[in-house]
Amino acid sequence: MTPTQELRALSDAHSAHNYHPLPIVVAEAEGVWITDVEGHRYLDMLAAYSAVNFGHRNPRLTAAAKRQMDRVTLVSRAFDHDNFGPFVTELAELCGKDMVLPMNSGAEGVETALKTARKWGYEVKGVPPGQANIVTFEGNFHGRTTTIVSFSTDADAKDDYGPYTPGFRTVPYGDVEALKSAMDGSTVGVLIEPIQGEAGVNVPPRGFLRAVRDLCAANGTLMIADEIQSGLGRTGATFACEHEDVVPDVYILGKALGGGIVPVSAVVADVDVLGVFRPGQHGSTFGGNPLACAIGREVVAMLKTGEYQERSRTLGAHMHERLARLPAGTAREIRGRGLWAGVELHGKARPVSERLMDLGVLVKETHETTLRLAPPLVIERDDLDWALDQLETALKG
Repeated sequence: MTPTQELRALSDAHSAHNYHPLPIVVAEAEGVWITDVEGHRYLDMLAAYSAVNFGHRNPRLTAAAKRQMDRVTLVSRAFDHDNFGPFVTELAELCGKDMVLPMNSGAEGVETALKTARKWGYEVKGVPPGQANIVTFEGNFHGRTTTIVSFSTDADAKDDYGPYTPGFRTVPYGDVEALKSAMDGSTVGVLIEPIQGEAGVNVPPRGFLRAVRDLCAANGTLMIADEIQSGLGRTGATFACEHEDVVPDVYILGKALGGGIVPVSAVVADVDVLGVFRPGQHGSTFGGNPLACAIGREVVAMLKTGEYQERSRTLGAHMHERLARLPAGTAREIRGRGLWAGVELHGKARPVSERLMDLGVLVKETHETTLRLAPPLVIERDDLDWALDQLETALKG
């Protein structure tokens, strides 16, 4: 057996089969390149679903992590540490908000935002006890906890995990009238991905985010933007909501916030929203730990330069121009913004992702017929063009 076969056999025998990975085993990575255990190199066009926006082992981020690892890595929130106050301050400033509640995984961030909206609804808006509802959208992906899958419309994510958590109303993505009809005096939040990632990089109709913002304001409801994948430079702006000049009441951040090193998520809002929490009412042993804060501070500092947003804008425009010129009949639709694209195929996407792997490019399919492209924002134009050349070859079969 090859090293790849031996290691995959261990995974198959002893790991729950909750993923269907491509048949490679990664040993090293740097920048936009990944090397497997047999020495084959691949160009990463997935970036761990935006968690590696700044490239694998980004020197600034790994240096920040190493400095912190030589000092202290965990104290829990039983004590403050010297990176906590600066981290929450700097992240709040980046978002234009007052307060930050740090967690770990993206799903924890979403759960925290849902709890925030309900608590705010009862204590500030005055919703009768037990009556709060939150509006979500078809095709959403916010994580896989039991509460989150309760409002999923993806059978793989939802089926056989009931009974489901009540209090959610799901409407078609992009349908303003359906959203308006779903909202009432007990609606405490509208949870939205500014671009739906897992659903296939679905961009809403122009003006939809503005309409959501206006409806939330008119109804005294929190607009909660899940920017876990779409935020922190991916779309050519710090936040995808910026493309319609929209500022939500609540940001949910994750993935790239941890620099591709540790899981870091955060809910960011003003004091009239996050101020509802008091000691003991919500928390996390690892949330806001020293290592996470050190890395998160460096991520914020890198984003403040605007360099990565600009790279995503310019290289993203080039990528979409190239994708628009794919040979007729190879793709049914191209969606996306910045360095993020969903290539909707006429048939199944898995064989194409496997052909791309054989050609030295790593992507991943979603929902059977869509290829997702999301290279690290540090990619060079020549490497991007090479990857897109390989995509053309793979699509031709």
